[in-house]
Amino acid sequence: MDSRVMTEVLDMIEREARSRPSGMEFEMAYQARVAIEKIRFAIKQTEQAGGRPEQIREAGMQLLEALDRLESVERRFQQRSRSIPLDRGPHRAEVSNGVGVTR
Repeated sequence: MDSRVMTEVLDMIEREARSRPSGMEFEMAYQARVAIEKIRFAIKQTEQAGGRPEQIREAGMQLLEALDRLESVERRFQQRSRSIPLDRGPHRAEVSNGVGVTR
């Protein structure tokens, strides 16, 4: 196999592997989802609890900020996992021997 063709094939495989979320990213998204639900629960519990209103309000604000951050990360993950790379479409690259390689 021509080294140029081999390089193109390896590049194509590497691009494909990088274009999909890894197992670790899926695990991160799952853990983020669990954290989001726990934070929602804590906010509800805090709102129903008695005690110093100022402290409860501050805790709620901190939890809401954490929730916003986690939701943002999860949205980016969801967008990445659904996106289709631009280089996935069928096109041909000419190689030195005149034979096209479909990517």
